[in-house]
Amino acid sequence: MRLVISAACVLVLFSCAAAYDPLDPNGNVTIKWDVVSWTPDGYVAVVTMSNFQMFRHIMNPGWTLSWTWAKKEVIWSMVGAQTTEQGDCSKFKGNVPHCCKKTPTVVDLLPGVPYNQQFSNCCKGGVVAAWGQDPSAAVSSFQVSIGLAGTSNKTVKLPKNFTLLGPGPGYTCGPAKVVPSTVFLTPDKRRKTQALMTWNVTCTYSQFLARKNPGCCVSLSSFYNETITPCPSCACGCQNRRNCVKSDSKRINMVGIHTPKKDNEPLLQCTHHMCPIRVHWHVKLNYKDYWRVKVAVTNFNYRMNYSLWTLAVQHPNLNNVTQVFSFDYKPLLPYESINDTGMFFGMKYFNDLLMEAGPTGNVQSEILLQKDKDTFTLKQGWAFPRKVYFNGEECMLPPPDTYPILPNSAPLNLFIFPEFIFTMLVMLAVL
Repeated sequence: MRLVISAACVLVLFSCAAAYDPLDPNGNVTIKWDVVSWTPDGYVAVVTMSNFQMFRHIMNPGWTLSWTWAKKEVIWSMVGAQTTEQGDCSKFKGNVPHCCKKTPTVVDLLPGVPYNQQFSNCCKGGVVAAWGQDPSAAVSSFQVSIGLAGTSNKTVKLPKNFTLLGPGPGYTCGPAKVVPSTVFLTPDKRRKTQALMTWNVTCTYSQFLARKNPGCCVSLSSFYNETITPCPSCACGCQNRRNCVKSDSKRINMVGIHTPKKDNEPLLQCTHHMCPIRVHWHVKLNYKDYWRVKVAVTNFNYRMNYSLWTLAVQHPNLNNVTQVFSFDYKPLLPYESINDTGMFFGMKYFNDLLMEAGPTGNVQSEILLQKDKDTFTLKQGWAFPRKVYFNGEECMLPPPDTYPILPNSAPLNLFIFPEFIFTMLVMLAVL
């Protein structure tokens, strides 16, 4: 009996931890249903999906949402989204519902649909930005008219078994829960209206559920050591090695080779790490009061362009970022008392799109950081990041014992360039 109880406790703890991200402890996707009106056989609801994850967005080909009806409900019509299948509506005469399936699957509409099919915050192909990157674009919504359902707060049965793909697996959704009704403000901001009924569904992400292997890796280098620490071998698994493409292969120029597949199967460039994304962190310069880092993100997937990409980094000196070149930067404060995490992302219309593998498949920037003399050091790999995330996926770092190290005979202060050059000039003058 004790063994069973212990196993159950471990299982519960593991399941909770799997959906918990220490750099974004409050991150989730909340799906809110607001009943805005009753109809003769059901209700009209506005469904709003808010991505409260700070650095994980829902990328192309976008979100897919499904649920199971509690009774025999049907969807009469939708605005701003559509179901992928209509189902069997043969028992209806005259007006035919939009969907009669017990478990409907809903997707966002594509940009450019007719105006009468659009709804606020819709029609982006299911792409939803991260909350920390752009809160105004971190929302997707649609309107749905439900029939054969309850017509009051007491007779409505909440849908169940919610499933969210964003765009692949990884999200786990809890049950729908009735919450206080949403209050809306009219456009002139002089009157408040209220939903007739509201319920929420909260979905959390787990990288363990999403994939067996990491989706990115990190390599390191520094000005004080010629050795470059590469990504670990097979960091992202080597199951795609048989189908990889060499950078000089003629296959790259074949028509259609860069077209994404429905299952998002990657076509990777042959590398020892076999990751679609590599993040390189280079300690470039060391001044008296500042130090400089160069960050480069390289795409090795010939079938994927990364729009609205994000790069989250944890390092103790990110509390003193002086300037970031070529990237936008925003500090993340998962714990208000600790400022050691930041998010980098592309500048709009400049480098917010990371192109497919090839000559243009990289973005890079430099970061200038002010030193804290009580903590700054180049010893024991202090200058390298503790954690790195690309698009919300944690990247594999090299083993700490492989980090570039200081030469044994060189004192740390020797690498403060201005003082080093001055010392050498004095020595030469004396000689």
